[in-house]
Amino acid sequence: MTESTIELAGYRLPRTGFGAMRLPTEPADERAASIALLREAVELGVRLVDTAHLYGWGANEELVAEALSPYADGLLVATKLGVEQRVDHPDGAVYNGSEKFLRTQVEDALRRLRVERIDLMQLHRVDPQIPVAEQVGTLRDLRDEGKIGHIGLSEVDTAQLAEARSVVEIASVQNRYNILDREHEPVVDACTEAGIAFLPWRPIAAGITGKSTAITEIATELNATPTQIALAWLLHHSPVITPIPGTAARTHLTENLAAAHLDLTAEQYERLNNLATAEQR
Repeated sequence: MTESTIELAGYRLPRTGFGAMRLPTEPADERAASIALLREAVELGVRLVDTAHLYGWGANEELVAEALSPYADGLLVATKLGVEQRVDHPDGAVYNGSEKFLRTQVEDALRRLRVERIDLMQLHRVDPQIPVAEQVGTLRDLRDEGKIGHIGLSEVDTAQLAEARSVVEIASVQNRYNILDREHEPVVDACTEAGIAFLPWRPIAAGITGKSTAITEIATELNATPTQIALAWLLHHSPVITPIPGTAARTHLTENLAAAHLDLTAEQYERLNNLATAEQR
């Protein structure tokens, strides 16, 4: 039986959260449906909701606040910063880890989320032009000023994680990771050893999970869906992994949450574990 909860940012949380990125904020009818889904997620026991400034350039944060503020006791709303919208740039955005920009983003997030402190603020991407230590140093200062509770990172390697930890305690890491994409296995190992929560984004590998023979066979054995097997593997793989699958559909929400109640046998886990290629490991 896998551990069903995790300590993160001062909260004791179930080990399946909700990623709000997929939720539409407009038009009005779709926004209303997004608000209803967020509220239902909390009613069903979700206690971690993940958003970011990048998601709609603040619109997603405002949606979360409209749906859930004032926030229920024990509900952790995490957000991310460090990406600047730039219409003059080919990509439409650039990484910006400067102190001035990060401070502005924290103030904006406080306003949009309707809180006095961001309990978990994550650096969405490391700005390659600024030392990691300097970027997390700014977040440390904002924590010391009471505007941030805990600090997380996203899309980092083990060296960047180590550099950040030399400056400040890191509560979480959010990298792309799933049963069929294990590029960041060394980061998972580092987080497991240090007791740092690992929040995989794209935890399901949508579109290809159901094409794996091993996954579909075990899904049949457990009367589950391939999506649920992929999530169950993550929960079994490390006690610090806390998936944050996102969806705009109620059926997928309940399907994702039910995966926490699946028990893989040791033999089933090994069959799934062997799906990774030597390169992915």
